[in-house]
Amino acid sequence: MSDNRIFNFSAGPSMLPLSVLQRAGAEITNFGGSGMSVMEMSHRSKVFQKIFDDTQEKFRRLMGVPEGYKVLFLQTGASGQFSMIPLNLMSRTGKADYAITGNFSNLAAKEAKKYGTVNIAADTSDCNHTRIPTQAELKLDADASYFYYCANNTIYGTEWQYVPETGNVPLVCDMSSDIMSRPVDVSKYGIIYAGAQKNMAPAGLTVVIIKEELAGSELPYTPLMMNYKTMIDKDSMYNTPPCWCIYMLGLMLDWVDEQGGVAGIEKIKAAKAAMLYETLDNSRLFTCPAQIGSRSDMNVAFRADSEDLNAKFIAEASAAGFANLKGHRNVGGMRASIYNAMPTEGVEKLCEFIKAFDKNN
Repeated sequence: MSDNRIFNFSAGPSMLPLSVLQRAGAEITNFGGSGMSVMEMSHRSKVFQKIFDDTQEKFRRLMGVPEGYKVLFLQTGASGQFSMIPLNLMSRTGKADYAITGNFSNLAAKEAKKYGTVNIAADTSDCNHTRIPTQAELKLDADASYFYYCANNTIYGTEWQYVPETGNVPLVCDMSSDIMSRPVDVSKYGIIYAGAQKNMAPAGLTVVIIKEELAGSELPYTPLMMNYKTMIDKDSMYNTPPCWCIYMLGLMLDWVDEQGGVAGIEKIKAAKAAMLYETLDNSRLFTCPAQIGSRSDMNVAFRADSEDLNAKFIAEASAAGFANLKGHRNVGGMRASIYNAMPTEGVEKLCEFIKAFDKNN
């Protein structure tokens, strides 16, 4: 990292690669000889349409999106999808399955109850969401309109290490915090969505991959802007899309390509996570609440037994150039978010700091 850049372990909005920021900076006042910034140009212009089309193509290729699926660039935020999904999908049977493994899947299930009957297929709140349920534990309703889960739980530091088997019931997955960190078989899903601000772009863009046949059965009172069919028909441009974020996503996708695509990112990610967990598991002071087999490669939650020690660690880490390590208010302790843009060097330095703190305390 450069001298004036810190290691930013924020859970989101998260850090972006320095090379991407520098490229955006170099193009910010005059993109491609157009004489203007992407932030100033019409979304109907040929210049922006090419940015949009190129970004769509790169995303489809890197994610392996098959025929029969549409990629939408929306502004709802990931939380907007809590409503959009039941509004568009619940009508088939009036029922849906939800697996509650953390804060965001819980909020999604509460929202879905406004539009139909929600069956709680799994709920790990009894162990404070320290593990992911097994396939055998899922209480599935064969008549559900869809099965919903959140792939990675940023607050609790857990991640699904398998794809749930739900028969003919479409899978809907919130991949906001681990998208593009490992290859995904998109054909197994009805909908994949992700807020961009963890692994893909600045806040303000939500990417949705939807099996086209699932659109068009929205509930009659679905708001215009919450209708997938509307957005598919207008190619995400019923209104002005988040132009700057789409441009930034394109730059990030070029960077992912340079790392060897999603498969290349997965190797780097796995090494970073293994290094950090090994350091914590060998520590005398710190423990990781997430159970082995359910641990997240994106958000590593850890803590000491003493609140004073936790506070001391956060203060000393901040002074040493490690930002945003404080855990979520729901769980306390610490959390290191090591998304795709976190360089291996940042995790190495954090491990060194943890070992030194462990020795000194």
